[in-house]
Amino acid sequence: MAGWPRTEAELERVQEQLAERALTTELWRPPAEPHLVAGVFVAFSTGRAAGTASGEWAWAAAASLESGQGRSSAVCSGAVGAEYAPGYLALREGRLLERAVRSLDMRPDVLIVNASGRDHPRRAGLALHLGAVLDIATVGVTDRPLVADDAQPGRERGAQAPLHLEGELVGYRLRTRRGARPVCVHAAWRTDSDTAREVVMAAVQRARTPEPLRVARFLARSTRAQDEGRAPPGWVQGAVPSRAGEVERPT
Repeated sequence: MAGWPRTEAELERVQEQLAERALTTELWRPPAEPHLVAGVFVAFSTGRAAGTASGEWAWAAAASLESGQGRSSAVCSGAVGAEYAPGYLALREGRLLERAVRSLDMRPDVLIVNASGRDHPRRAGLALHLGAVLDIATVGVTDRPLVADDAQPGRERGAQAPLHLEGELVGYRLRTRRGARPVCVHAAWRTDSDTAREVVMAAVQRARTPEPLRVARFLARSTRAQDEGRAPPGWVQGAVPSRAGEVERPT
């Protein structure tokens, strides 16, 4: 699959096609040996009202880790493709996210995306769509489900509650740290719900958010602050995020 649709009607057709392809595409499983896990995140300009597309700017960052250690990162910026609309985030963020991941010096084995996957009206959210474009296994992570039935897990680390959409298991509410607010992990491109859960739990370190996604979020927001003149030049380089933040809205 090449390129990104430019209208909602085109995107709906592509999403329906991807949802069918995902059911017949061979699933990826984490190998026993060390593998490269990356996260990707978009931060939007603070200089314009949310929900406007004309001239709105955004920063996308990708960060990869191997065996829990940082490997590479990349940040790019550009105009967003569309206004915010649930279920149509591929129009708004897809091209910028693709650029960021392709800018990494090594291709990741699996990519964690701040977006939904099978939990979507047409079963193909941005996390699934991005994986198909890049031909990389993907997992979605959000704060809330998009359209799936919600449930709450127990309070212990690793507790999970299934997310179902019309009878299909599309992900889990997952407690990554004891007592911390759970995240939603989404089956996406070449991953099922159990693999999504496994990838996220393995990538969590001291925060509730998987480390590659947390670092990507920090880099995107920090570069935005620097470019908008709210931070001194060069301060992002070598900086390390100090604590957990929040994952964003489902897409």
